Amino acid sequence: MARYKYLTMAAVDPLWYQDAIIYELHVRSFYDSDKDGIGGFRGLTEKLDYLQDLGVTAIWLLPFYPSPLRDDGYDIADYTDIHEKYGTLRDFKAFLREARYRGLKTITELVINHTSNQHPWFQRARRAAPGSRYRNYYVWSDTPKEYQKARIIFQDFESSNWAWDPVAKALLLAPFLFPPAGSQL
Repeated sequence: MARYKYLTMAAVDPLWYQDAIIYELHVRSFYDSDKDGIGGFRGLTEKLDYLQDLGVTAIWLLPFYPSPLRDDGYDIADYTDIHEKYGTLRDFKAFLREARYRGLKTITELVINHTSNQHPWFQRARRAAPGSRYRNYYVWSDTPKEYQKARIIFQDFESSNWAWDPVAKALLLAPFLFPPAGSQL
């Protein structure tokens, strides 16, 4: 029974976050335990006591999934694994186990409004017929005039929210990424 104690904390107190002391971090830059120049889950696990001594009650992890890292890790290629530079799924599970043991909550940044162009969903969508189920996972157009009034988020880098995809032979709505790095869902 005790092993499920931490899994139900939000159910016991759904407002736990109001008094939480949250430490947000990039795994890759937090602590490099193996001296390869990149932080990982093993290093983060080693420093849990340090974080707890600071008074931290929750750790917010910025994206750590497999990614080409063209958008600071927000261009996710696989939501079910760990970027190989940060460790393994086993390392991540060990981190979660040790954090729970210390009563530390873990928040993961889940980016669901766009993916990497390497993600299987995008690869399937760009090859699917227009109007098909898979093609409709993303927003495509034959003209850049659609959503013309939508704000261009990175005006210093982009002049349009659309990027031409040569495989799909269509424009892809990609307002968050510098084309052709990612794909807007």
